Amino acid sequence: MSTAGPRTVVHSGLDHFLRDPEHWLGATARAWRVGILANPVSITAGFEHVIDACVRHPRFEVVRLFGPEHGIRGDAQDMIEVHEDHDPITGIPTVSLYGTTFDSLTPTADQLDGLDVLLIDLQDVGSRYYTFIATGLLAARAACQANVRVVILDRINPIADPVEGPLVDPGFESFVGLFALPIRHGLTMAEVFIWCQRYSDFFARTPGFKPVIVPAVGWRRHLYYDQTTLPWVLPSPNMPTVDTAVVYPGQCLLEGTNLNEGRGCTRPFEIFGAPFIDPHAILRRLQGVALPGVVLRPLAFLPTFHKWHPLRCRGFQLHVTDRNAFLPVRTSTALLWAIRQECPDFAWRTHAYEFVDSIPAIDLLFGSERPRLALDSGADWSDLGQLLETPPDAERQIQAVRLPDYGTAT
Repeated sequence: MSTAGPRTVVHSGLDHFLRDPEHWLGATARAWRVGILANPVSITAGFEHVIDACVRHPRFEVVRLFGPEHGIRGDAQDMIEVHEDHDPITGIPTVSLYGTTFDSLTPTADQLDGLDVLLIDLQDVGSRYYTFIATGLLAARAACQANVRVVILDRINPIADPVEGPLVDPGFESFVGLFALPIRHGLTMAEVFIWCQRYSDFFARTPGFKPVIVPAVGWRRHLYYDQTTLPWVLPSPNMPTVDTAVVYPGQCLLEGTNLNEGRGCTRPFEIFGAPFIDPHAILRRLQGVALPGVVLRPLAFLPTFHKWHPLRCRGFQLHVTDRNAFLPVRTSTALLWAIRQECPDFAWRTHAYEFVDSIPAIDLLFGSERPRLALDSGADWSDLGQLLETPPDAERQIQAVRLPDYGTAT
């Protein structure tokens, strides 16, 4: 459910940066040799891509591009190795930061050679396991080690303020959880960097890391993306709308199961199911479980690709009726609880997930084995719900790193 009403004028970090790059980088006698880590969302308010804006800017020499998961133009599906050596539109040399190994996620010293500055302009969607956060952090750490200046062109958190979900336990770190953030973390990309410097040891080997943070201007913490003037562009192939981002902190958990999470449908993550689900049995099981702000509508669908293609699946569409009340992690975990109880054919994903084959995917997503073990043991919902709580210390840390409201955009 999109939010109606007047939109608040907001300028992205990119727009803010391009007004006066020398304010952020200082003056030099020659053009800055820049690398750019970006994807399709990396555009100005006028829909100009950061690559094109920098190519035409007299103070920049664009030397190299870096692409995250899905590629610099966002044309690859999830968890598919991206082969890029040149940008398909501009022809600029490009490095893929999503290969077949964990090491492929970090640029090498050779790939950073010749750069003065690395611009990072990626849109997170407010969920710890959306991989652009990890890509940005890994690239920034490598750039610092190569004496390349890092500039983070911040973008707003599209699903606003609330924090929800458990942290990553020691031993469960991965590309979908490098450190102990809650699932719905309530931060912008730049704020995650600040948190990481302050509360983790991620940059322990790069003590001199001091990124330049260019904030978005005009955003207020309570605003969802579609309550601003910022243009929405798919940050990844299965994130078509703000509504998708709203349910994603919970529904991405389904990637750790044999349920189709809506890939191969026109409403990914909002729609999900499997051939073995009886929606009415699930609704009966959920009676008495408080799931505020959402209606579960039974449906059937035929995925055009991905899990269970080409079989008919039965399941639900999540219709969010009140974003401010909706709890995505709680809702999706409740669905997993009911399906685990009612469906003998339900199963956890057992093959490798995001470069890890020794830990079940669902444990990497939750950040712990405890929810899975509770689900497998037939635990009552009241006991399981306690495992989803965010520790008070983590909430205080998140509050401490949030950037202040930065002026009024005009």
